Amino acid sequence: MATAGPDDVLIRVVATSVSSGDARIRGANFPPGFGVLARTFLGITRPRQPILGMEVAGVVEAVGQAVSRFKPGDRVFAFSGIGMGCHAEFKVMRETAPIQLMPAGVSFEEAAVLSFGGTTALYFLRDVAKVKGGERVLINGASGSVGSAAVQLARHFGAHVTGLCSAANGDLVRSLGADAVIDYRAENFAARGEAWDVILDTVGSLSFPQCRPVLRPHGRLLLIAGGLGALLKAPVQSRLSGLIITGGTAPERCEDLAELKRIYELGAFRPVIDRCFPLERIADAHARVDTGRKVGNVVVLVGGPS
Repeated sequence: MATAGPDDVLIRVVATSVSSGDARIRGANFPPGFGVLARTFLGITRPRQPILGMEVAGVVEAVGQAVSRFKPGDRVFAFSGIGMGCHAEFKVMRETAPIQLMPAGVSFEEAAVLSFGGTTALYFLRDVAKVKGGERVLINGASGSVGSAAVQLARHFGAHVTGLCSAANGDLVRSLGADAVIDYRAENFAARGEAWDVILDTVGSLSFPQCRPVLRPHGRLLLIAGGLGALLKAPVQSRLSGLIITGGTAPERCEDLAELKRIYELGAFRPVIDRCFPLERIADAHARVDTGRKVGNVVVLVGGPS
């Protein structure tokens, strides 16, 4: 069993997830243009970190002598992000890493999937787009992990939310707080005669030329699954258009988990769970994510809470 150093927290894992990030790293399926860069950083022929898993919920098993924020028996959720290593029975993290006590009333399954979609949606909507009450927000991929979190958080910030998803997931997205839903298979959102202040693309299927006509003045296009070419062109397009075009990844911050915990306890954010798999079926969990048809998050159950 792993042990805790002086500044470490040892978490006995109860639940974790297979996120789209885990699936991308395992399959080397990166956005266009990022293949060589990602392989150099993450591993040339296979993941350099052999244990995947970016988010976790569990019970503190032990703490180092310098740790003051947590004690054995605490129920916590954490986000290791690109450090991964959560598909295991135990996870060691620094006390200063993104770890928080679980929100009141949350299950381990829900707590395990608060972080990946939640921190991404929170960062891009609150910190990058600075969404304000009354603004109109379009979310592409509204039924996925990031998208389902973004629908709820945009609504929490007071925005009018339009979800872009398949017809099969329309009722779910409405239940999360979307004011309108567009079936991307049946209708071109850009031909509706509407305009939005913010367009958040969680899928990587939208482009600036496609979105520019339907962005309001001072609009923001958030290409969080954009390819390298789109992100390289974004600064020039922003300067010439007067809009904000940006993308990339969200930071991994303890304060963001604290904010998600607060919003959960307000009843304004509930992570969506697609399916739960036991750890011995983690290959099936990856296969489910690989279909591209998961709704919300895929949970992996590792052990019991006691």
